[in-house]
Amino acid sequence: MEYRRFENVIVARIDKGEEIIEKMKEICQKENVTLANVNALGAIGEFQVGLFNTKEKKYYASNYQGDFEIVSLTGSITTKEGKLYEHIHLSAGDVENKVYGGHLNKAIVSATCEMFIYVIPGNVERRFDEEIGLNLFKFE
Repeated sequence: MEYRRFENVIVARIDKGEEIIEKMKEICQKENVTLANVNALGAIGEFQVGLFNTKEKKYYASNYQGDFEIVSLTGSITTKEGKLYEHIHLSAGDVENKVYGGHLNKAIVSATCEMFIYVIPGNVERRFDEEIGLNLFKFE
């Protein structure tokens, strides 16, 4: 992985064999990012995405392996209890142009991943909402 910061935008290249969430968190920790918007594209060979069942208040994960293009990777960086909290979604297409997606848990790069992290000055915390079953924005 390599990256460069241009004022409030970080441009990163995540390399073959590297895990996207892990490298994104590494960059954010090094650059003291507490609030940001993230998007990326590239190619992955393995990934896990989840779907939140609102009735059960539970995530269900699906795993995929093969050749996939990142159609869309988007999300947010915030904090929860003062620690980095990422909320990233991924859509990835296969050779037949079928697209699979959801809440990103893990993705291993197969060629490259080009990521843009748009840093926002400030901080937004999250707190767990019992009724919804998710960590929601907490504004003070």
